[in-house]
This record gives sequence, structure tokens and C-alpha cells, in this order.
Amino acid sequence: MIRVLVIDDSLFIRTVVQDMLSDDPDIQIVGVASDGLEALDKIRELKPDLITLDIEMPRLDGLSMLERKKEIDRFPKTLVLSSLTSEGAEMTKRAIALGADDFMLKPRGIKNIREIGGELKHKIKNICTIAYITAKPVLKDSNARNVVLIGSSAGGPPMLDTIVSKLPSDLNAAVIITQHMPKGGFTAALAARLNRISPLQIRETENGDILKNGTVLVSRAGFHTVISSVLDKGGSQSGKIILTDSPPVHNVKPAVDKTFISAAQVFGNHCVTAILSGMGNDGGEGTEAIKRAGGVTIVCREEDCLVYGMARSALSRNCVDHVLSLQAIPEKIVETIRAMNG
Repeated sequence: MIRVLVIDDSLFIRTVVQDMLSDDPDIQIVGVASDGLEALDKIRELKPDLITLDIEMPRLDGLSMLERKKEIDRFPKTLVLSSLTSEGAEMTKRAIALGADDFMLKPRGIKNIREIGGELKHKIKNICTIAYITAKPVLKDSNARNVVLIGSSAGGPPMLDTIVSKLPSDLNAAVIITQHMPKGGFTAALAARLNRISPLQIRETENGDILKNGTVLVSRAGFHTVISSVLDKGGSQSGKIILTDSPPVHNVKPAVDKTFISAAQVFGNHCVTAILSGMGNDGGEGTEAIKRAGGVTIVCREEDCLVYGMARSALSRNCVDHVLSLQAIPEKIVETIRAMNG
């Protein structure tokens, strides 16, 4: 049983969050608080396993509260509920830097808050199981000859936790994650929190990045991540990140299809793709391009996904090599990369 304290200055949000979580037998609401000062007192008194935390609150806001977490011997896991604004993105990045474990975006329009119920439960359970990496090995700086491409949208971030935490530090490939998120800094916050739980080095994409073995790049929101060819000093081909501000594809930017299709042209049969949870059709055309180029294509099985639109789009094109459980995907990626290296 996960004991949860709900912290938000809005009575409506506190009530709705309690209601969304109340029907889950694995979650118990132990209390609520309307500001940071009340929350610190409630944490000492109730000793919750996890808190849901609003940032903007009177008396003591969420960031100031996190700055005082050392006052409490066993501070609970923290899930920040963030506003879909550029200011919200900056505060979310700050919250992650201060030790928040994860964040979740509130939908536009307060009346739509109930839409996040399933993902909220999933994140709460996921946060309570993840372990942090305290030290990472120093890897040799080597350009990637193989690339792993992961696409996801709604329901994707907890699945990304599972995958990146199980990929080995000596993976002989670069990894690019394209997760649908609004622009403004949320993908930087996602990369920062993923970096805590993976033996691989993880950060947000920068224009001109050279793809390196053992490195994970999270596609920057607001741009498409396109892969172009680059030659190293020895004349061997690798890939370079180009961030493009071209129009959205499938109404999203970054689009999974843009990354997959460009990678197929550069890496050919040295690509591995995985489509996770997500709504819409993004990723189907890109998966087909990878398959035509001789790469290996994976989608997660439906029962492990919150939404199955993206995976179904790939399956409808008859271009998927493996339909796997979430837990089996990291092993299949490692096995495939090893086979590519002969």
C-alpha cells in the first residue's frame, strides 16, 4: 500500500486527485495540505510514502518546500503536478534539480484534470519502485555505428524509466528518445530525471550533437530531431543531430516519424526501434522506413500501454518484427545490438 499526501492550494484539485486515486487498492490517501508549511507538518505527522506537489502555493511554495526537505529525516517520494506553461517548465526543471522524483503535466483547462487519472496512478506506483544510480562509469568517446530509437507519448515516461534503467552502460549504440511533450523545458526535465536512474549518460538534444555509444539523447520539444550523416576522422559514418523548426507532423513537434525516417537513411540496418504507449499515428511511417532499410522494429504489447494508438499505427503497416512486454524490450534491444556487431 502506497501512502499518499496530496498538496495543492486548490480545493478542487485536492478533491479530484483524491477521487482519482481512491478506487486503487494499492494507494491510500493519508491526508491533504493547501500550502508548503502545512505540508511539512503533515509529512512529519503522517509519514507518507509519496506526495503529489503543486508548485505555486501561498505561504510556502513547492520549490521552497523542496529546499527544506533536509529538515525531515525521511522525505517522501515527490511527484510534481506542473502547469503547461514555459514558466511551469522552468519551475519543473528547478523542482527536479531540488530532488523531486518525477513530474506530470496538468491538462489545459482545469475541467480536463480527470483525464490524467490513469497516468497519475501509473506514475505513483512507478516512482515507488525506481532506484537511483549513484555513480556512472567513464566511457571511451566513440562515435556510434548503431542507433536505438524510442518513440512514445501519453503514458510513455514511466515506460522509459523501465527501459533506460535496464540498458547497460557499455551499450554499443546511441539512443534517441522522442517523447511528445510541450516546448519550454519539459524535455530537459525529463532527461535530467532519466539520467538519475540509468547507467547511461542522458541529456536533452543540442543542435550538432554527434551520436556517441553509451549516450541517450532526449529529443528537444518544439523541434524535430533529424539525423544527418557525418564522417569521423577515420572516414567511418556516424550520425549528427539537426534540430529543425519545420511544421509539426501529426500535430506534434518533435515527431517520432521525422527521427525514425532520417535515421533509416543514415544507419540503415543498424537501427533498432521501439514504440511505446501513445495516442495518434506518429511512429507508424517511421517504423516502416526502418523495416525497409533492414533495421529491427519492436512495439510494446497493448496490455502494458496506457494508449495504443502509436503502436497500432506501426502494426497496421505490417512492419513490426517483435511485439514484446515492456520488461522484455531492453533485453531484446541489447541482444539485437550485439548481433549487429557480429
